[in-house]
Amino acid sequence: MPAADLQALWLTLRLAALTTLILFIIGVPLAWKLSHWRSRWRHLVEVLITLPLVLPPTVLGFYLLLLFSPNYATGQWLAALWGEPLVFSFTGLVIASVIYSLPFMVQPLLASFSQNGQRLSQAAAALGIPPAIALFKVLLPASKAAIVSACALSFAHTLGEFGVVLMIGGAIPGETQVVSIALFQHVEALQYGAAHRLAIVLLLVTTALLLLARWLGRNPAGAALPQPVAGVPGVPG
Repeated sequence: MPAADLQALWLTLRLAALTTLILFIIGVPLAWKLSHWRSRWRHLVEVLITLPLVLPPTVLGFYLLLLFSPNYATGQWLAALWGEPLVFSFTGLVIASVIYSLPFMVQPLLASFSQNGQRLSQAAAALGIPPAIALFKVLLPASKAAIVSACALSFAHTLGEFGVVLMIGGAIPGETQVVSIALFQHVEALQYGAAHRLAIVLLLVTTALLLLARWLGRNPAGAALPQPVAGVPGVPG
């Protein structure tokens, strides 16, 4: 595989890993809040989070391009905040990828928290476990399958991004040229052998990732309610 394609693959893996990490940090508290939020505004927030699932990627990419553009006040402010223009930069790709893949992280977590959150919170309260500790030591371990699924979907979705990254980043080698862009350029140049190699690598990586996620997220038969947490005052562990 040519050095340029290996560079694009490494950049794509970095982008997917960083995006998934940021989404996990954002998605857990967001899904937890939404699962307990009873305001009428909850539905609007859920719709906004879900929009990237139904919007054409080029539409989202176009408006993010305008938002990040240094020709507008928002772009100038963001450039001053980050120390560099966000268009045609790796930082811009990360921010765009976080926005684009947000529903892939939040939706599985929200479904799990909504289904089990109240029951597990009540069980934790009955055991005397404080809410903050219950979230990390009770609910998150009980939501293992949803967490693994959300992280795998976010990672895999970022690997395959095309429209958004093309609009925001272009195709700068070593900076914004991810695998999907490199593959498209090979096809444009009628370099089908190189395109096949990149496509097969993406296919194998994504398939292996999803198989690993299913294995890691499997629920053992007979899984019970969370047990008392050791180290919590008044709670046997």
